[in-house]
Amino acid sequence: MTYPLPLFEDKICPPEQLADKLAALPRPLVFTNGCFDILHRGHVTYLAQARALGASLVLGLNTDASVKRLGKGDDRPINNEYDRAAVLAALESVSLVTWFDADTPAELIEQIRPDVLVKGGDWSVDKIVGSAQTLARGGQVHSIPFLFDTSTTKTLNKIRAAEGKA
Repeated sequence: MTYPLPLFEDKICPPEQLADKLAALPRPLVFTNGCFDILHRGHVTYLAQARALGASLVLGLNTDASVKRLGKGDDRPINNEYDRAAVLAALESVSLVTWFDADTPAELIEQIRPDVLVKGGDWSVDKIVGSAQTLARGGQVHSIPFLFDTSTTKTLNKIRAAEGKA
């Protein structure tokens, strides 16, 4: 017996195929981006809050190469871009997952032209890549405060500390 792929697989979209997928999404369209290496409560809360700002949420995922250039550690990302994309696509709050290999999502944001641009609370609105362009188009830009003191780096440090004691 063969089993069909989960429906969330249809929410994973290469950047070159975005035009058709974007046209089918309801507006207002919200965009956010990040690494989302080891998904945790802070991530899923943030993504649900971002999605609540519009009718669709498009997530731009850093490729493995772009994560490495961010200097998060030699072993990062822990999960490869395909696995991270699948886990994110499985979330109810996420409408579409695509990716970018550049150091910033600036080109992707201009391609998507979101109505609402969102980043986490560690980014001030004036520092969010694409904020000036989004605001100039009449869109909104939000920096959502963190509700939970969680991070992938903290999780990895905890695991590494436990391994050192074993």
